[in-house]
Amino acid sequence: MSKLNIAVGVDIGGTNTSWGFVDEQGSILAGGSFETCADEPADKLIDRLAKAIKSDFITIEQDKLILKGIGIGAPNANYIRGTIEHPPNFDWEVVNFVEMMKEHFDLPVVITNDANAAAVGEMIFGKAQQLKDFVVITLGTGIGSGIITGGNLLLGNDSIAGELGHITAEPGSDRKCGCGKYGCLETFASATGIVKTAKKLLAHQEKQSSLRVIQIDQLASSDIGKAAQKGDKLALEAFDITAKVLGAALANTAAILSPQAFFLFGGLANAGDLILKPVKQYMEENLPFIFKDKVDVQISGLQDKNAAILGAAALILQSEK
Repeated sequence: MSKLNIAVGVDIGGTNTSWGFVDEQGSILAGGSFETCADEPADKLIDRLAKAIKSDFITIEQDKLILKGIGIGAPNANYIRGTIEHPPNFDWEVVNFVEMMKEHFDLPVVITNDANAAAVGEMIFGKAQQLKDFVVITLGTGIGSGIITGGNLLLGNDSIAGELGHITAEPGSDRKCGCGKYGCLETFASATGIVKTAKKLLAHQEKQSSLRVIQIDQLASSDIGKAAQKGDKLALEAFDITAKVLGAALANTAAILSPQAFFLFGGLANAGDLILKPVKQYMEENLPFIFKDKVDVQISGLQDKNAAILGAAALILQSEK
């Protein structure tokens, strides 16, 4: 009987690090997580991670499986160099994570940022399995984007292509982004962006809203989503403003890349049609004529799954497809 290919997917976050053994059908056979301890040196994290992976590998049916390698998703990860470079919320500068992992494993090891991993995961396990040109937009605290063109991950000259969150969406805006610029797409269309929009509406409008009972510094994007689901007009206006900015940005992106589809992923995508329908509408309104009705917008097929681990494992398993 032929053996099944599997890969380890690792997701390194500022709070927790998780891992899993993933087969080619996207099933997670074993795995776990622990606190990252981002204030510690990288070698300590790697020692703990290597020990955990080796311990879990003993628990699965090794005689029926072939471990092909380890894929890692991490903040500010550079696919070409195998490094994690000045990651936010970590006391690290530049760490050659791949090289250090290979001191523990005689296996292929690859690393990239979480948005790129999500894009590869969508291609291997999600809705994009029949597509060659698409973009995954991660709508979390910030905005990330993983771009697949011609069936390959677009990396650019320095492995940092795809920073859609930092295109200028509103020139002259007073919204300062974490990158240092003003008016970035991230400051409007992320989970943090919609909160900023709602706070501005609350401050400058008098219309009734259930959001007014929430302490302003405690307001979260999930609160806005729940209110909008119940028909709260101010919350719906916040979603409309968010979708208008995001839809225009997707139209501009489509004019450059000509993708078959955009997939929305992450916290804000949990709002479903509240974000999806108006984004589609505004994208179509802003598309050049030759692109109209040719580009789809969907919620990611990995939205309700352990996408971080699946996407990281897919970095390895894509070569087996």
